[in-house]
Amino acid sequence: MNEKDKMLAGLAYNAGDEQLFADRMHAKSVCHRFNMADPTQLEAQMAILKALLIIKDRAHIEPNFFCDYGYNIEVGSNFYSNHNLTILDVCKVTIGNNVLIGPHVMISTATHPLDPIERQHQEYGANVSIGNNVWIGGNVSILPGVTIGDNCVIGAGSVVTRDIAINSVAVGNPCRVTKTLATKVSAKKEY
Repeated sequence: MNEKDKMLAGLAYNAGDEQLFADRMHAKSVCHRFNMADPTQLEAQMAILKALLIIKDRAHIEPNFFCDYGYNIEVGSNFYSNHNLTILDVCKVTIGNNVLIGPHVMISTATHPLDPIERQHQEYGANVSIGNNVWIGGNVSILPGVTIGDNCVIGAGSVVTRDIAINSVAVGNPCRVTKTLATKVSAKKEY
């Protein structure tokens, strides 16, 4: 396996690998063009990101947006993210339909070994999955390996360290379910 294969599999890999470095530089360049684009030209602005991410229809991301690779991010329809979304996508990040994300949110699939020597030259990751009809408040951090189920609300400032079951309101650090929702999801809301 090469280093990219190891990374995508969630195994320990060397992030200093030449190909991975080139992939990150490409993503940074695309993000820079997106962040500097004319904000009144919404379609042209989003077209820049659509060349990097897998984005379904009717998605909008406010600048600034940052990611590691981009090709590991899949965003569903009717997606909206407020300013300063950061996605560290060394592994797959899947975001469902009708998802709203507040400002200053960080989604990370990347983590590091606890051993200080190994940490100097290795990292690894775990996929993150966010279901349909999810609302993530501002300043939320979602950590590697987390799945957030459909119809959830994640309160502002939360640090999501473990899976959140469907139809839940969850808040805090660490984020915990505080309420179960009786949902009436019958019609798709258009944004």
